[in-house]
Amino acid sequence: MARYDASKYRVDLTRIPNIVTDELPGPKSRALHERACRHLRGLSGQVRLFPVAFESGQGCVLEDADGNQYIDFSSGIYVTTLGHCHPKVSEAVAHYAKQLMNAHDFTTEIKVRLVEKVAEILPGDLNCIQLYDSGTTAVEAGLRTARAATGKHEFLSCFRDFHGKSGHAVSLAHMNKFNGPARDMGFYMLPRPNMYRPLWTRPDGSLDTDKYLEFYDLSLKECSTGQVAAIVLEPIQGWAGSVMPPNDFFPKLRRFCDERGILLFADEVLTSMGRCGQWLCINNWDVIPDIVTLGKGFGNGFPVTAMVVREPYADAVDQISASTSYGGNPMACAAALASIEVIEEEGLLEHARALEELFRKRMADWTSKYAIVGDTRVKGCLLGVELVKDKATKAPFDEAGKSVYQKAFAKGLAWIPAGHILRMSPPIVMPDDVARKGMDLIEEAIAETERELL
Repeated sequence: MARYDASKYRVDLTRIPNIVTDELPGPKSRALHERACRHLRGLSGQVRLFPVAFESGQGCVLEDADGNQYIDFSSGIYVTTLGHCHPKVSEAVAHYAKQLMNAHDFTTEIKVRLVEKVAEILPGDLNCIQLYDSGTTAVEAGLRTARAATGKHEFLSCFRDFHGKSGHAVSLAHMNKFNGPARDMGFYMLPRPNMYRPLWTRPDGSLDTDKYLEFYDLSLKECSTGQVAAIVLEPIQGWAGSVMPPNDFFPKLRRFCDERGILLFADEVLTSMGRCGQWLCINNWDVIPDIVTLGKGFGNGFPVTAMVVREPYADAVDQISASTSYGGNPMACAAALASIEVIEEEGLLEHARALEELFRKRMADWTSKYAIVGDTRVKGCLLGVELVKDKATKAPFDEAGKSVYQKAFAKGLAWIPAGHILRMSPPIVMPDDVARKGMDLIEEAIAETERELL
């Protein structure tokens, strides 16, 4: 078995983080951001809160236009799972950038090698593959496939899941900032189990998964027309703040779908390719979905995604005109194949699980130590910290979330905000000492924020 070698990703923590400007963002970052804002619109919340302009990255370190260097706890928002500019991935892309950049959906050797490898690493009979250039496109293709496979047209999805920003993918989410005033017909929303904020509990106070499934069954009878093709959901919610299900949820949901002739569609654009310690996050619960989407870390930064379908539904993919202009181009295939090979060759699934234990132990006392920390959660290298005004009411503390995010960033930690929930997605190649340093910066920011706001 391949073993992780921390020496490949060593960071001199006596020099990193390294903040060289008097203010952050620095003058060059501010000037570039001002120029960009003359034309760019719709910037993300993390950019608005800390408008730094990045210039380069290597492994777990990012450098901005002013020369400030940061530990990366965002992976380019869940993308550079193997760190920035991994040599094997960069060389693979460069090779095909010089040899063959696009051949539509004609066969190339690198594409064949990629799809064979994807079929090899995924569980069960998930072996029918189509390649795309964005997560949203892969999700849309999955919805069309589900309709073709079942002859049904409706979908169930969960509140605060995120599946993309176009067409039906938007209708799977219940967030006005993405939806506008209305969603497409035939899309129904369900609550999903949240162990920190359960809707239904057992007498001992623990979350009652069965009550959620009873509600799902009632919703099918009361709201739908009996034409539900699939339930679509993230194994762990990303945008909503790394919200993780109880361990019995997906096995029970799998049975629920099978008993009702509904496909289980796992949107793993964010959670796959080692992010959660397995090739698929849903593998953590020994469940095989009927349709799965891959992305973000799939190409470690190169825009490549995939929709994968179980063998019994393969013919449905032929019915939906599944190919795209950019999906599966040689550069994309090379990036994805190289990324998979790096994970295998460097023992990174095992290292991601080891980092999970490090992070879990590091955050274990935060809820008792800090009045504003209501909950911490971790699966692999996907983390969340929920900040609250009062632990009894669990009222979200958005002001604290903003403050902690900005303070930690100013200390040299690049990461992701989500309102009152702090999100972290460090690269799975990160050495233990760098992971501990990043957590130190976050904890310092939490302590400072608590002193200021309480």
